[in-house]
Amino acid sequence: MIDIRGAWTALVTPFRDGRVDEKALCELVEWQIASGIHGLVPCGTTGESVSLSADEHRRVIECVVQQTKGRVPVVAGAGTASTQRSIELAQAAKSAGADGLLLVCPYYNRPTQAGLEAHFRALLKAVPLPAILYNVPGRTGCDLSPETLQRLADLPQAVAIKEASGNVLRVQQLLRLFGDRYRILSGDDPNLLATLAVGGQGIVSVTSNLRPAEVARVIEYWWQGRHEESRALHYSLLPLHEALFVESNPGPIKAALALSKKIGEEIRLPLVWPSESTLQLLRSILEAEKENT
Repeated sequence: MIDIRGAWTALVTPFRDGRVDEKALCELVEWQIASGIHGLVPCGTTGESVSLSADEHRRVIECVVQQTKGRVPVVAGAGTASTQRSIELAQAAKSAGADGLLLVCPYYNRPTQAGLEAHFRALLKAVPLPAILYNVPGRTGCDLSPETLQRLADLPQAVAIKEASGNVLRVQQLLRLFGDRYRILSGDDPNLLATLAVGGQGIVSVTSNLRPAEVARVIEYWWQGRHEESRALHYSLLPLHEALFVESNPGPIKAALALSKKIGEEIRLPLVWPSESTLQLLRSILEAEKENT
């Protein structure tokens, strides 16, 4: 069983001329590992999973697994609005060598809590890999409640929760209810420090695409009891955290990576490249960071 804690990067999917840029993806993975990231999450929201074909989805996971070579665990996104399609993607992720699954709540069709429970039970029965259950109500239109998580606690494959409601009170409620039953990870970069402070175990991060070493150190410093250093580093990242969500993710993080010469300037419709005002904001933050190093 993999230990799901620490800093996990929700990887972007680089494109070039309409296709997955495998070279840029492998280089990004290698840089992430060299920078000290604790785990990688391809094909999630940040990876534009909903815009990938089934073949692309499988190939992205294969590339990440092959480049990683077992040095850090790989938890692959496999959640969709359809239970059957989610099972198919999860099976493909398992075949590609993923160590675990990231399973977002079904979006758009807004299932009841009973529907969410049935969905996750069917998925984890069909593909028994360790899974992070991903609650992001702002995107899915439904909220995975603590009561539903309580009912799902009998499933040994459900090992962690990515809580991206933006509500630190919810994180505290989950920790109070479940203790060590689930690993609780922040899904919101600005809330990382607060999540650690109340007992959470890490983050699935967007910012760490660009700042893997720094996000990892925020957590490592906290674990080591170096709380002032953890706070200072977290606060230094706040302007970037905030800028990466002034438009729909992953537009700003892909633009920041492009400005840093890590990937090309390409995103798939219906998303479009960030506006000039957002690009200027990112340039100013990156320049200020450079001046402060």
